[in-house]
Amino acid sequence: MADLLLVDDEPAIRRVLRQLFEYEGHQVREAGSGTEALRRVREEVPDLVFLDVRMPEMDGMEVLRRLLSQQPELHIIMMSGHGTIQSALEATREGALDFLEKPLDTDRLLLTVRNALERKELADSVRNLRSQIALEETMVGRAPSFVALLQQIERVAPTDARVLITGENGTGKELVARALHRGSRRAAAPFVEVNCAAIPSELIESELFGHVKGAFTGAHQDRVGRFQQAQRGTLFLDEIGDMALPAQAKVLRALEEGKVSPVGGGEPRPVDVRVLAATNKDLDEEIASGRFREDLYYRLNVVPLRVPPLRARREDIPALVEHFRRQTVRNEGLRPLVFSDEAIQRLSQVDWPGNIRQLRNTVERLLILSPGPEVTAADVTGMTRGAASELSQPSFLEARTYQEFRDESERVFLQARLEAHGWNISEAARALHMPRSNLYKKMERLNLHRPSDGVEA
Repeated sequence: MADLLLVDDEPAIRRVLRQLFEYEGHQVREAGSGTEALRRVREEVPDLVFLDVRMPEMDGMEVLRRLLSQQPELHIIMMSGHGTIQSALEATREGALDFLEKPLDTDRLLLTVRNALERKELADSVRNLRSQIALEETMVGRAPSFVALLQQIERVAPTDARVLITGENGTGKELVARALHRGSRRAAAPFVEVNCAAIPSELIESELFGHVKGAFTGAHQDRVGRFQQAQRGTLFLDEIGDMALPAQAKVLRALEEGKVSPVGGGEPRPVDVRVLAATNKDLDEEIASGRFREDLYYRLNVVPLRVPPLRARREDIPALVEHFRRQTVRNEGLRPLVFSDEAIQRLSQVDWPGNIRQLRNTVERLLILSPGPEVTAADVTGMTRGAASELSQPSFLEARTYQEFRDESERVFLQARLEAHGWNISEAARALHMPRSNLYKKMERLNLHRPSDGVEA
């Protein structure tokens, strides 16, 4: 059922339309003049407006302009007994959804309503999705180190400077890249992300630069690479430290020349992209060991941004918990539980080796699994025992041999990552860039077991 507003100075036409639309199950309101129509819309915005062109005092075109100035997303269908192609064009140029001639054909009228409501539903879905994405990408925090990062983002975003974003896993490096894109002059163009660690080394060049048909087995047609997909926008090279050396050489050449050459030949193609890169590795060490090109490092590291770990901004944890709580309740349709003050305090004491990603996953699990009307400190303790105890006092420092140290530190590291992903082996393996079978073998060797008998997702 939709809310329709009929605007026409002839009561007989309003009466006929009301009978038709109410028979179809819609709610109908009426307005006999442009002034009344403006008042009706201010009182309650309808789903759809039928607006006559010729009315005394204020004609329909003027009403159309005023309504859209107040409600730019309002769906309005113009009606006229003296319709011409010129008047229809003028109405659509001014923002009307459609133009109908009187006498109105019933079938055409109902089809127009159905199409208009479908368009409105689609527009509402897109708007909701954009709002959801904006909320997902919100950067929450007031800690001095985090505020300093936001100030740096604000200064560098409007430029075309290349940025190298560093920080531990789960700190939000992708959010920083997206914030840089949103604040840039390229915001209306594509933001294209490439996870360099997730793409096999033999395919990374094709992924970045494209390929021509027949370039290799399985290349059945030409393919446009990510550089060209990001034309006039932003290319985000995540986990750049894991990129193979041959691909690094090609990226360097693309940055120097502003052109890319598809795998298999073909003419070099000009590209206009801003490149942002991120890594959790120490690239100085990677350069020293011969795994990363020094010249590429200096090309990418024009502006360095360091994302602080969550343990360095504990004062932001309460705000982050509330942010993730609202997000999860909305997205998953969960009970709107609240976190007790003691629960928030307990969460603020954890070191969070998985950083913000681990905190978000923990909040989601607490909202799903907590049995009471609120999340308590006891709920938090049960969920975070491993991260709080073993990682705050690492037993591997007491190892007597190097092998013992390696095994114990690996066990603690893998347990933290598994807890960060709710002991979901598949997700943890993907995050660790490790085959699932290898992770199972390591868990068996290190005697790592799920703390409960839950079934893996």
